[in-house]
Order: sequence, then C-alpha cells, then structure tokens
Amino acid sequence: MEFMTIYWPVLLLGVLIGAIVGYLIFRPRQRVTLSKDIPVRPHMTGPARRVRDHEGRGLGDEAAAAASDVAGHILSARVHDHLPGASGPPDDLVLLKGVGPKLATMLNDRGIIRFDQIASLSPHQVGDIDVSLGAFRGRFERDRIVEQADYLARGDLDGYRVKFGNL
Repeated sequence: MEFMTIYWPVLLLGVLIGAIVGYLIFRPRQRVTLSKDIPVRPHMTGPARRVRDHEGRGLGDEAAAAASDVAGHILSARVHDHLPGASGPPDDLVLLKGVGPKLATMLNDRGIIRFDQIASLSPHQVGDIDVSLGAFRGRFERDRIVEQADYLARGDLDGYRVKFGNL
C-alpha cells in the first residue's frame, strides 16, 4: 500500500497514456453503409475525381484500401467504386496503338470501355491493371496507351496524329 501512496501520480499518468493509445489504435476509422449491391465507404460518395485524387495518398489510406480489398474478396463484394467515366457508349479501344482485339477484350472485362477511363487512370491503377495483363504486361507504358487515350478522349485528333501518327 505504501507503493500506491508514493507512486500514484506515475500510475495515474500510465493509465491515462494507455487509455489514449488504446483509443487511437482501436477507434473506428471508416463507416460502411450497405446498399443493395455493394458496400460504399463514405469517401466514395463524392465526385469521382475527388475519390481518385485522394485515395491511397498515405500509409493509412493504403492499409484501409488493402483491408477492404481482402474483405471484399472474402465476402465476394465489390468495395471500390467503378472507374470514373464509365457512362456513355463504349469506344473502340483497338484504335489505340498497341491495343489489339485480345487486349481490348481484357480491358472490357475489367470494366474499361472508354478512352476517358484510360486517360484518367492513376499510375497506381495502371500498375494494378498491368500486373494482371499476362502476355500484354508492360504494354501500357511501352506504347503510352494512357497518353494516347487522353488525346482521343479530348477529341484532339490533330494532336494525336502529330505525336503518334495516323489512326
């Protein structure tokens, strides 16, 4: 008992620090709202550009995205929003130099159907897609497909011809 009377301030400080550290470690970080089809994280409700610009910028974001990917795979649920610009009629991706019918089909299977979708891919997203392309791995960077898609999405055919030649 003498120990408690002498060191009570140190013990109180230790309990207080432990409570703060415990709260910071175990506090809820994301709120998930379930819909009919897919779970939606709060930062996905805003415009697509805002989500794309801010997701994955820090270590915490990367860890949260990785955890949601694993949980989504286990639950067989899509946890990420659709790629931006997926509305509208599909473009003929074969017009891009380096994209043939097989690669176009692979991209379509991944939900990439328009030039503006390809043009708005981040380097991280391009890397993720590139890893899964098998024999076509490295094609995005080698043939500058994102840059080509940017010209075609804007309708800048003259700029495309100057940089890449005729369609």
